[in-house]
Amino acid sequence: MKLYIAEATCSLAAQTIANELGLAPELVHYDVFGKSTSNQKDFTDVNSLQYVPVLELDDESERLTETVIITSYLADQHPESNLIPKHGTIERVRMDQLLTFVATEIAQKHIPLMRKLMTPDGIEFHTNKLLSAYGVLDKQLSDGRSYLTGEQFTVADAYVWATLWHKRSGVNLDHLTNLAAYIARIDARPSVQKALKDEAEIVAVHKQQLAA
Repeated sequence: MKLYIAEATCSLAAQTIANELGLAPELVHYDVFGKSTSNQKDFTDVNSLQYVPVLELDDESERLTETVIITSYLADQHPESNLIPKHGTIERVRMDQLLTFVATEIAQKHIPLMRKLMTPDGIEFHTNKLLSAYGVLDKQLSDGRSYLTGEQFTVADAYVWATLWHKRSGVNLDHLTNLAAYIARIDARPSVQKALKDEAEIVAVHKQQLAA
């Protein structure tokens, strides 16, 4: 498998889940700004919409996109991991609902703020939407649970962690103490630490290629 990633993006969620499962996909870095890849492949041939993550299966005949889809697919191949509930259960419906919430109310609300595309009214609107969304998560964690759905780390936790872009978006979350403690628990996971390390290494390799 190949996993196309970009630095400091939600592709970290896919890396983390792969690490949780003991998988070792070949990482390929995509330079979002320079439009090059660390394997010299034209990324428009990989994903014509030019965003990550992209999971290329072993025979290269199938490429999966979207963080929710990739992380869910990987977890579904290893049900013993308990990273995602089984299809057809109310627990899976709740998980899909949570993943969609993170995608629409958190990940997508950050992007215009990070790219400085907003009017003052737009900045206020998106900031308040993010504060509300993160407030929902903070409240969910207020009963002392370790992770969003209980004591089991799941694909939803990986996704929230990988889209924690509030500093780049200028959104202050310091008042959400349950969320802060939760993120610290995720930061300490070996799968997360490995994702950051592996990302840094492939980014460095790509930069060396470009400088050569």
